[in-house]
Amino acid sequence: MYEPYRRHLRVLRDKEKYRRLPEIGQANQASWLDFSSNDYLNLSRHPALLQAGMAAAKQYGVGATGSRLLSGNNELFKRFEAQISQDKKTEAALIFNTGFQANISVLSALLDANVLGDRPLVFFDKCNHASLYQAVFLSDDALIRYPHNNLQQLEILLQKYHADRRPKFIVAETLFGMDGDILPLQEIVLLAKKYGAFLYLDEAHAVGVLGPSGYGLSTTVAFTEVHYVVVGTFSKALGCSGGYVACNRVLRDYLINKAAGFIYSTAPSPFVIGAAYKAWELVRTLHNERKQLCSLSEKLKNKLLDAGLSIGQANTHILPILLKEERLVMQLKEELLNSGVIVSAIRPPTVPPNSSRLRVSLTSAHREKDIDRLLTILSKRS
Repeated sequence: MYEPYRRHLRVLRDKEKYRRLPEIGQANQASWLDFSSNDYLNLSRHPALLQAGMAAAKQYGVGATGSRLLSGNNELFKRFEAQISQDKKTEAALIFNTGFQANISVLSALLDANVLGDRPLVFFDKCNHASLYQAVFLSDDALIRYPHNNLQQLEILLQKYHADRRPKFIVAETLFGMDGDILPLQEIVLLAKKYGAFLYLDEAHAVGVLGPSGYGLSTTVAFTEVHYVVVGTFSKALGCSGGYVACNRVLRDYLINKAAGFIYSTAPSPFVIGAAYKAWELVRTLHNERKQLCSLSEKLKNKLLDAGLSIGQANTHILPILLKEERLVMQLKEELLNSGVIVSAIRPPTVPPNSSRLRVSLTSAHREKDIDRLLTILSKRS
């Protein structure tokens, strides 16, 4: 019975697609320069988060003990969800164990053909996260993909299906985690309104970094006459773990009754939720950290371009170095690691064919000397 799995692993090795957990020792880790982390605001070890997590654990326990519909609900969730909805400018919010779980549970529940009365049409950016793809696959709906961030092509597709009476959904990230570019949000809101489409936004990489107070791009536009939800995570800029959906009260009630990942999962640890709540509160105070991150991102972007490296349309703290060839990406990752620099190597199927890249992720803890060190190593290789 194990042989099919062994055979599959052999195929992956032969194609150089085999994944391994990184073996990174602790002895000299402090001296390494890490450009692989999603801890954009450097909060994962913040003393206030540790203190808030321990206080929550003392009051409610380390484990939630059950799903929120059974034994795992407490006042902490209620307060945190109220704060999320207030800062995201929605009527309500609902917390999940992870961002992946939130996407796969929320989107598949919203796309349920039995509830909608017909099989919906899902207009879908080709570079959306794997969790969003999995949600659509689970729903067995009509997936209509459009070229990355190409709203002109999206409108052509919406117009093509304009007379189709099936429910329509547009699904996109607001800051694309593998490409580092931003969704033209105002324009896509107008398209959703024009064609009567439901708008599903994933703000995993935007919250903490973008928006006037750091609560994402969705807080910068008015969703007048547009039905929408916003999904996010506590595992990136907030330095914790967990996910959430911000929506109206009807959809929150619906998800409590329909989203399998919420109904049948033990609730998140009170320790983690206490820490995440504190991180969420801190976000609005971290103006200097966001300014530092933005400034450093612009400097690195310009230096990469000056060095003749391709970064696509990236214009944020996530900067892909597009090398196309998988073998070259893996070799360069190893060379950087041997020089004490950690970057992420991203290959298909995570990204489209012939678009393998090194993903450089900046945080507010980085300084200009750090990006200079990275560029020095890259220049030696080129």
